[in-house]
Amino acid sequence: MAPCLASIRSRLTDCVAALILGLAAMRSVAGAGAEGGSLTSSTASNSVPSRDPRRSHWSFQPVRQTVPPAWAAQRRGEVPGHVIDTFIAERLRQKGLPVPKAATRTTLIRRVTYDLTGLPPTPEAVEAFVNDPSAQAWENLVDRLLESPHYGEKWGRHWLDLVRFAETNSYETDEAKPNAWRYRDYVIRAFNSDKPYDRFIREQLAGDELPDSGADGLIATGFYRLGIWDNDPADKELALYDQLDDLVATTGQVFLGLTVDCARCHDHKIDPISQRDYYSLLAFFRNIHPYRNGGGTDEVPLPGDKQAKALAVTEPGPVAPVTHLLRRGNPGSLGEEVQPGFPGVLGAFVPTVIPPVSGRSSGRRRALADWIASPDNPLTARVIVNRVFQHHFGRGLVRTTSDFGVQGSLPTHPELLDWLAGHFIQEGWSLKRLHRLILTSQSYQASATPTAEALKADPANDLFSRFDMRRLTAEEIRDSVLWVGGSGNPRMYGPGMYVALPKEVLASQSVPGKGWGSSPKVEQARRSIYIHVKRSLLSPVLLSFDLAETDRSTPVRFATTQPTQALGMLNGSFFNEQARVLADRIRAEVGSQPQAQVRRALHRVTTRPPSDLEISRGVALLELLTSEEGLGATAALDAFCLLAFNLNEFLYLE
Repeated sequence: MAPCLASIRSRLTDCVAALILGLAAMRSVAGAGAEGGSLTSSTASNSVPSRDPRRSHWSFQPVRQTVPPAWAAQRRGEVPGHVIDTFIAERLRQKGLPVPKAATRTTLIRRVTYDLTGLPPTPEAVEAFVNDPSAQAWENLVDRLLESPHYGEKWGRHWLDLVRFAETNSYETDEAKPNAWRYRDYVIRAFNSDKPYDRFIREQLAGDELPDSGADGLIATGFYRLGIWDNDPADKELALYDQLDDLVATTGQVFLGLTVDCARCHDHKIDPISQRDYYSLLAFFRNIHPYRNGGGTDEVPLPGDKQAKALAVTEPGPVAPVTHLLRRGNPGSLGEEVQPGFPGVLGAFVPTVIPPVSGRSSGRRRALADWIASPDNPLTARVIVNRVFQHHFGRGLVRTTSDFGVQGSLPTHPELLDWLAGHFIQEGWSLKRLHRLILTSQSYQASATPTAEALKADPANDLFSRFDMRRLTAEEIRDSVLWVGGSGNPRMYGPGMYVALPKEVLASQSVPGKGWGSSPKVEQARRSIYIHVKRSLLSPVLLSFDLAETDRSTPVRFATTQPTQALGMLNGSFFNEQARVLADRIRAEVGSQPQAQVRRALHRVTTRPPSDLEISRGVALLELLTSEEGLGATAALDAFCLLAFNLNEFLYLE
């Protein structure tokens, strides 16, 4: 009976997969045609039938040179607006919706300061911007924030989410990865220096194989060592292929927006990616020394400083072992031999592999990096432009930011996505120029308050009929509390620090507290990106606010609302301690007069002058705490500052 049931399940699974595949393919073709006309098929592959309708999926086509509505307006003699606005306004016009009104200047400076630096603006900065009569006030503010060293910390964090950054290996022992922090610092510096994105790709995938790599090129290849690692696997051969699969999966999702790893055991059920394509990509990594958690194959001396080492990739030499397709993904069942190659649906290109003169590696990874970073790759620029758009608008033009495949979301504004991708390449792959272009649009500066008409016609805000509110990220909440109270330590770079953890959290390990150090108070006040990331001991302050997963790539963070958040903010030792720090600062600045204390506390927390009503209610609360709760004036102000940290206005951005 069991074999029959298994056979039935298998047939049902195949039928459902075929149905999904067919529907997704029809949706892809119909969607692409509706938005941008007919699309041509890509180069045929030996492993995926050339007539497969999935090949015409929009993201597998070359980036199109779309004509912005702004240029069309200019030809008609009209005054064109910002190029992004004209694309968005055109779609709104088609739906009969008006362009949204602009947000207030107070809202805008808070929004953009968090988006670019992850920190709140000071009340003084808000006042200066609000009262700046210059026509260039907004552009000047954007430029100043892009030059802030905190920009690299904020946007470096987005990248660390994608590459599953952690400084330990996971599993029971969860041992430390030596010098993993150097990769984190490399990422922050790369963003701050506006390293061209194509160079950023090449350094991480093949920095050691570049002739001009230097220290950055070596440190960047720490990308390969960030994943989880089992130091005592039951099946060592399977564990090796698990490591290689992690590299294929992360590379495919992060740089190409493709779930290539779904083809490890069989042809991809949804996308036109064959199992042969999967192992052809794996072959680029086949010569890498397996990770050993330290030692000569994991750490390399940095040029100019032989005492300093970086966690990096290494290979045994120019000759790579043979790569076989594994039947059903089983290392014990070898199939045909495969050579390094790219997915056929993206063009049947044959990689040119030139071993480096040094003779220390095969040169395969550089061939892969050059293909991914090529302006002719149809996915690379689209994917990163979409990610930047996502972090400024709350969602990408493609909502599934790491899945541009057939099952992923269709772009809501395909012409805009392609225009931005092409412009990004033309501008030298500069992320800061891309930020500036997006942030200077009126669409970014729109109000988050919707009209009844917009809510009805555009409930999911697919048309950008308003700006989407968002909650601060876990790191932004913790860092803001430190900066508002004045205790934040701006020191950048270097080994991670250890924040104080509750004994209950430390006891959750098999060996309680193993591998968790103790840092001085001043070090614990550094930004959250510098907290040592131990996979088995994540900070509850960050974890309760949806910290990124560390075992796999995280393209989009959750934004949950659940009881432990409020309980932690009201009763947690960190928030109570920082409330006292803020209260001490308030007393030092304005003295003991309750009205002045309330005004200054609310101004610090919300970054705007409070209203008379808010001040009177705050004073009434202080009086209630002293008269009915029996608190002294000091404890009452401490409690008021804790309440201020729990305001929605502190935790959410409009």
